[in-house]
Amino acid sequence: MKLSSFGEKYTGQSGIVDLMADLGEALHTNPNMISMGGGNPSRIPTVEEIYRDLLVNLLSAPNGTYNILGKYQPPQGDEQLLKQLAQLLRAEYGWPITDRNVAISNGGQSAFFVLSNLLAGKYTDGSIKQIRFPLVPEYLGYTDAGLETNFFSSTRPAIDIIDEHVYKYRVDFESLEVTDRTAALCVSRPTNPTGNVLTDNEVSQLDAIARESHVPLIIDGAYGAPFPNIIFERVTPHWNDNTILLLSLSKLGLPGVRTGFIVASEEMIHAYANANTILNLACGNVGPAIAGKLFEDREVLRIGSELIMPYYRDKAMRAMELVIEACSDLPMYVHKPEGAIFLWLWFKDLPVHSTQLYQLLKEAGVLIIPGHDSFAGLDEDWPHTHECIRVSYAQDEEQVKKGIEIIAREVRKLYAK
Repeated sequence: MKLSSFGEKYTGQSGIVDLMADLGEALHTNPNMISMGGGNPSRIPTVEEIYRDLLVNLLSAPNGTYNILGKYQPPQGDEQLLKQLAQLLRAEYGWPITDRNVAISNGGQSAFFVLSNLLAGKYTDGSIKQIRFPLVPEYLGYTDAGLETNFFSSTRPAIDIIDEHVYKYRVDFESLEVTDRTAALCVSRPTNPTGNVLTDNEVSQLDAIARESHVPLIIDGAYGAPFPNIIFERVTPHWNDNTILLLSLSKLGLPGVRTGFIVASEEMIHAYANANTILNLACGNVGPAIAGKLFEDREVLRIGSELIMPYYRDKAMRAMELVIEACSDLPMYVHKPEGAIFLWLWFKDLPVHSTQLYQLLKEAGVLIIPGHDSFAGLDEDWPHTHECIRVSYAQDEEQVKKGIEIIAREVRKLYAK
């Protein structure tokens, strides 16, 4: 079978595809495998109950089944839902937006694919532009999003050592370059995979650089404010007409409905809606129907701030304690957990590549994510990129404890050789 350039790119080797296939096979082969690699959110019974009741009420309403299952959404998304979200953001943050500044997507991954390729890649004048990550590591799922090669460029982070086993990345503004090849700056806040949360000052500086360079600032808020609000630091959410903010229902505990939102300038929303209609025709109805009920009485904010954020904050602190205790004799640093649902572990001078550690840990009965694919666009040879792993703490505490103990045991063997 002969394939186009697109076909070869998206059927060939891909870090995230290979990894997800391998994770699935590993879980099938060993049902007792401790899965600390995926991004699936925790099951929080009180939150699940809210969604179950919502679905029952939605389907029981007059024309409920038809409204959810029997009709298409408009290109930009359900008009009433767009107005609800715009009103919520105006009331909560004072942002000057209307429903013309909001669109619905089939999840954040789909939204980023469309938006990034609208902005970067090959232009009609023959020039080629890139998405710039001011800070890596960044989300593994970005890596293969570009239709063109060399789609991303990135800046190596500065590292602040906080204490014997804790550190934090920060943007190295002295090294950050924005050139005529830069199409947009992109960050996630909180950051997947590290749990880093950019400070208000860092965001303000990035916003100023983006405006001065006449490029947009993309902020992926899949774990952030206003929902699901898995942020453990006091920070101010950011948006203006040069910002493209991505939001998602997934980490609210609704990954299966594949629903996200884009908040941007009217011009960008119009472009996105046209492109998304060609690529996807329409977004699904289940997620927007649930979101509509959560938005209308601001229940979405209560669920995030009172049920979801405290749950993950407590799990993060406990997981961090377990990691530091288990690895106290190792040259291990854990990134300060400021949000999201992962711990990012750095084993300084790790004797093997992180992919080899991944294989060793899989054989030992625990799945993690090797870190090297999270440094997309970083061309320099930096050992740090293959000394890190991502570990989810979304599982029950006994599984997390056991998994961390296995990680410490296997890494200890490597240093002892």
